[in-house]
Amino acid sequence: MVTATPAAPAPPTRPATSDRGLRHRPGETSGLLFVLPFMIVFAVFMVWPVIAGLVNSFFNKSLAGKPSQFLGLANWRELFGDPAVWKSLGNTALFTLLSTPLLVVTGLAMALLAHRARRLGWLLRFSYFAPFVLPATVVSLIWVWLYQPEFGLFNSWIEALGGSAVPWLTTEGVAMVAIVVATTWWTVGFNFLLYLAALQQIPRDLYEAASLDGASARQQLWHITLPQLRRTTGLIVVLQVLASLRVFDQIYLMTEGGPNSTTRPVLQYIYETGFTSFRLGYASAISYLLFVIILLLAVFQLRLTVRNRSES
Repeated sequence: MVTATPAAPAPPTRPATSDRGLRHRPGETSGLLFVLPFMIVFAVFMVWPVIAGLVNSFFNKSLAGKPSQFLGLANWRELFGDPAVWKSLGNTALFTLLSTPLLVVTGLAMALLAHRARRLGWLLRFSYFAPFVLPATVVSLIWVWLYQPEFGLFNSWIEALGGSAVPWLTTEGVAMVAIVVATTWWTVGFNFLLYLAALQQIPRDLYEAASLDGASARQQLWHITLPQLRRTTGLIVVLQVLASLRVFDQIYLMTEGGPNSTTRPVLQYIYETGFTSFRLGYASAISYLLFVIILLLAVFQLRLTVRNRSES
């Protein structure tokens, strides 16, 4: 008796695809259409101003309507010999050196206090972060009134203690410190928020084990909390330095760079050169000098952060 063996199943056939289908995918086209509006806005408002500013730094371009003329490196040679440029850069560096440590330490202290508070934690969080959402004009108006020589709150306290009124915003050496204090009150809420989020990520098991070993609260702070916050501290320092180098609003509104240009930052000098003196080409050259300084500091801090992470 002969039995027929079943035929082997035929291998599954792949659907035929044309070369046109391989070259054209509707999903890719849709993605490009979604990205295109952002790319246009980015090119118009970010890429083109950067290129135009670099080109203008080689011309005597003016906002007064005068015909521009190619100057080569004349603007760059002038800024390196301009004492006002270096004085404004020095003021910006001084503001950065004064404000950065204060903002880091104050933000950390506020976060530690709010993190340990149980019943009033919500109130501390609200009061610490609330000034950060205020605009620069409101903050400057508040602190100008506080610093008023005749009826300001601070001078009233000093006079009540038997002292004499201090012209906070019109005295050289004092005005910059007054601006740093106002800036700390205004912007420390952001650093506080970053530190508070980092504190909540530290495992409680570390503190419980340290308590069982007899570690005091101070020892836990130095050997557990601060090492766990090392990366957050590095991030805050980088962000704070970059933000301080671009300071302009509160200084211009509170002192307009005075007295005797001792608080004028480099951004204010760029603004005055371009929009008051109408020397747009020279202002572009100064702005690119500031851009190079910020870029070098950012690269240095980035490499330092990467090296610290690799060592840890």
